[in-house]
Amino acid sequence: MRILKFAGAAIAAVIVVAALLLIIGVPSGYLTSEIQARVERETGYRLTIAGSSKIGIWPSLNVTLNDVTLQDPKDRDTSNRLTIGKVEADITLASVWSGRPQITELVITKPVLNVPLLRERSGQMIASPKPSPAAADANAPMIDRVTVTDGTIVFSNLRDRVESRIDGLNADATMSADRKVKVTGSARAGDNPLKFELKATAPAPPLERQNIPVELTLDAASILQAPLSAKAEARLNGSVVMINGLTGSIGDGAFNGWASVDVSSKPLVKLDLDFQRLDVAMAPGRTGSAAAPWSNASIDLTGLNYVDAQARISAAEINLGDAHFAPAAIDAALGSGVLKATFSNIGAYGGQASGELIVDASNGSPAYTLRSDLAGVRALPLLRSAADFDKLDGKMQAKIGVRSTGTSQRAIMANLSGTVFAVFQDGAIKGLNVAQMIRSLASGTLSGWQEGKEQATDLTQLSASFKIDKGQAITTDLNLVGPLVKMTGAGTIDLGTRMLAFRVEPKLVLTTEGQGRAADPVGFGIPVVIEGTWAEPRIYPEMQGILDNPEAAYAKLKEMGKGLFGPGGGLSGLGGGGSGSGAAAGGGSSDPLGGKLGETLGNLLQQGLQGGLSQGGRSQGRSIPSPSADPAPPLPPAATQGDPQATQDSQAMNEVLRQLFNR
Repeated sequence: MRILKFAGAAIAAVIVVAALLLIIGVPSGYLTSEIQARVERETGYRLTIAGSSKIGIWPSLNVTLNDVTLQDPKDRDTSNRLTIGKVEADITLASVWSGRPQITELVITKPVLNVPLLRERSGQMIASPKPSPAAADANAPMIDRVTVTDGTIVFSNLRDRVESRIDGLNADATMSADRKVKVTGSARAGDNPLKFELKATAPAPPLERQNIPVELTLDAASILQAPLSAKAEARLNGSVVMINGLTGSIGDGAFNGWASVDVSSKPLVKLDLDFQRLDVAMAPGRTGSAAAPWSNASIDLTGLNYVDAQARISAAEINLGDAHFAPAAIDAALGSGVLKATFSNIGAYGGQASGELIVDASNGSPAYTLRSDLAGVRALPLLRSAADFDKLDGKMQAKIGVRSTGTSQRAIMANLSGTVFAVFQDGAIKGLNVAQMIRSLASGTLSGWQEGKEQATDLTQLSASFKIDKGQAITTDLNLVGPLVKMTGAGTIDLGTRMLAFRVEPKLVLTTEGQGRAADPVGFGIPVVIEGTWAEPRIYPEMQGILDNPEAAYAKLKEMGKGLFGPGGGLSGLGGGGSGSGAAAGGGSSDPLGGKLGETLGNLLQQGLQGGLSQGGRSQGRSIPSPSADPAPPLPPAATQGDPQATQDSQAMNEVLRQLFNR
């Protein structure tokens, strides 16, 4: 009886152990060496299992491996390897005896794929010897479903200290009995979310040189303004993936073409795509306001060093952020970190643009070179989309040759050098009435451009050439000609800080006959200074102009005063500000000033000058004849320093200058 008891206890213990093994699995250390040998034999990679491994037989046969590493045994660079936190495989028991396992589900948890970034196309990324494709495909296990959870792809170059990542990779891949493959998933590239779906029909082995129908859907809102969907036939030719018969759409804009990618070492991409419409979202950084400074957000172009490309992109319509071009064709070549893009006869806002853009990202600070010719381009939409500037309209002709360096908008603008020549014809300065601004200077300094929604200054031509050095754009030949205003000048624009400093000579045309009339336009008399931010500058007459040439200042002020403020003065109807000048309705009564303001200003200025030029009772003998056609009232003789009349005249002159120039 005791023997029976011991036997019963032993059987019970075996049953308990068997039940536990069914639940928790059998330690399978003895299998790891065989798994490692087969992987290396069939793929050329070394498989290392640093963690525990086990075999479970309930509810189905399954194998679990922890801390798995797969890499090239001849590659000492740890940046080219795959590490996996845990691998779980469910296997049908019948397939184990056949020698070709059928995996019903493979779960890969926390994989990290390290991909080296190469600067040069030399050698093979995967140099290990491999078996023939036919043998590898014949012995490969069949997998019905693969699930990837919380994966990461790391692109890095240790020498350059460059690393970029795709995190949060979750994917689910299935293969049906008719070899149809479907892969869906999501990931995150930096702060940019991605969603993708891939469908394909896998041919019977071997896959080499066989067409594989592929359908792709990609949603990358931070790069593309609408989801991308495409169809093509892919073919593997050694290390080259050829994509033929490519068709698809981005939003409702269709495209077609072809592409190829050589992944043997540094990727080489070739493509030729033609779009009906291409919408590309620009990276944030635009200020959206002329008053705000340029953005300091970093522009990272280091990725240009790790791929080579040859591309031709054509489109009936291209939208780059707010910029619009139709039609457009761009040929681009990228090699050794230097991107060279050429474009010719691109349709740009009613005109054409041709030129070349070179971006050199081969060193720490990217360098940019732009050469472009613009012909017949409408200025307002172009300047608004490119620089948030909406004050100038007209047909624009321009020649641009500039270069710069920097990793942000502000740095690029501050380092800009080169030359720009631009001519605007038959347009307008929006929101500004230049004639009214000039007239307003008689009452004091102006702050800002005195903008008005309904105001505008028509222009026949505006031209200027700029020499740019370290963000300082200097011009000496600014010339504006309009029906009622003319202006010449020179100055500097600080592109980095959005500041300007100009000295201009404005003149007004006082008749509706415009610039074609026989008489010359009437000048303001002295130069006008425009300085400060280009959004809100200070505008005021230059007092030094009076001191440098008082005779000319007197003559011009007198002539302008008579023309501007006398009866029938041309400025009385400009800018909606002349309702109080000229004769009264019906001609019954005249302006209270009696048309004598200009002459009075001239006389007072002359008296003031005479008083100021008399020192120690001795006059310097400088008399200023009146340029007016009408005889001026006789002036009193120059007074001596002690004469009360001289003091009164000087005070009167000071009062006029104070009212005119806010001094």
